[in-house]
Amino acid sequence: MKSVLSLIAILLVGAVNPSPAADTEEGFTTIFDGKTFTGWKTSIDNTNTWKIEDGAFVTRGQTAHVFYIGDTNAFKNFELKVDVMTEPNSNGGIYFHTVYQEKGFPRAGIECQVNVSHTDWIKTGSLYGLCNIGLTPCKDNQWWTQHIIVRGRKVTVKIDGKTILEYNEPPVSLEGRGKRLGQGTFALQAHDPKSVIRYKNIRVKHLD
Repeated sequence: MKSVLSLIAILLVGAVNPSPAADTEEGFTTIFDGKTFTGWKTSIDNTNTWKIEDGAFVTRGQTAHVFYIGDTNAFKNFELKVDVMTEPNSNGGIYFHTVYQEKGFPRAGIECQVNVSHTDWIKTGSLYGLCNIGLTPCKDNQWWTQHIIVRGRKVTVKIDGKTILEYNEPPVSLEGRGKRLGQGTFALQAHDPKSVIRYKNIRVKHLD
């Protein structure tokens, strides 16, 4: 009887205090350790812009980008989740299908906008220049999860689990102009010296 009661007690404790594994997101891999730049490479235009503080990448300084280089397999179909927090009047972004670039704004890939109160009217969750929204559920000085899903020619963006846009890429125009879905890696943007943004808990799932 004593052994049975002990087993019941253990099960009850487990129910109240679930193991850390119960909180993990199935299929996702963490790609930022919160302590070092391992797996990431900054642009060389302004090397002092990016810092790591309290487990997050933090932007403070001139325009610069940090690119994920830790996976040699290019991301085509994927789910990416990033926890983000902005200070007032900040502008940033999360790029996907991009490639490392030493200077300037990435020419390859698509930017998922990060902007709650910056003067740019294109707000958080927009696919910059492709599918723009002028309102966002996010608030400055509060963490949210920005979730980008790419399957084929469709992009879905969610904020804290709520879908805020779905973009279906149209056929290529005769001119062949504009940004197109393809494949590549991820990058985070430091837009300007007045923008302070934190990015943490960066995790991704291949869907290929």
